[in-house]
Amino acid sequence: MKQNSKINSVEKALLVLMAFCGEKSSWGVRELSAHLGFSPSTVQRILRTLKKYGFVRQNPSTKKYAPGNIYFSFLRSLQDEYPVTRLSIPYMKQLLSGTRETVHLNVIDTDGLSRICINSLESSRELKASQAIGTRAPLYAGATSKCLLSFSTEKFIENYMENIKFSPLTGNTIVKKDKLLNELTMIKKQGYASSMAETTHGLGALSVPVFTFSNGKSLLAAISLAIPEIRFNDDKHRRMCIEQLLLVSKKFSKITA
Repeated sequence: MKQNSKINSVEKALLVLMAFCGEKSSWGVRELSAHLGFSPSTVQRILRTLKKYGFVRQNPSTKKYAPGNIYFSFLRSLQDEYPVTRLSIPYMKQLLSGTRETVHLNVIDTDGLSRICINSLESSRELKASQAIGTRAPLYAGATSKCLLSFSTEKFIENYMENIKFSPLTGNTIVKKDKLLNELTMIKKQGYASSMAETTHGLGALSVPVFTFSNGKSLLAAISLAIPEIRFNDDKHRRMCIEQLLLVSKKFSKITA
């Protein structure tokens, strides 16, 4: 990743931190230097400072850096800032108990182009799908993303469509605007979104919106089930999951009125 030499030291430190948010969560100095396009000495200096304040830690054996424990201190603040996370817990537990599938809560990320998982309860089944907190996906890929997009305002959807740049995550990812718009219309009509292997091979998903009515009806979040393909293709199980999701959507939205 070639970086602009004009970016300041704060931006460089932020880019170093952001490197730990992707699929790769541990880095050596030289590989992170090559990834970001910064000199090894710059990366080393930034990592030492971040380590001093607990933002990263260093494995004494491999010498690689990984996220530090300080992030756990932010969880309380995030839950206070996003009360939907706290409010969602009983409804997510209800879904987990009723379906025995992994349940996750997502909102549209601040970039307006992707969704981010802000809460997750994992299935106890041996064969299960996982959805880690902090996981992101573009708004055109997967049931959760399409659910959030379809129930957004018309203006938001219009702006999104003007700026969208498709990049397939799997062979099932939607990469055409007209197809995406048709699916958004269908999702809004039926009240839930469904997808199979649009972001991850072998993984299906079902998703419903949660609304707030404090200042008129507006989208708050999406509650979803991540389901292994073998159970997703079981019509009876999938219908049961959809019924439970729609019930939870209605009950959860009521408490925000």
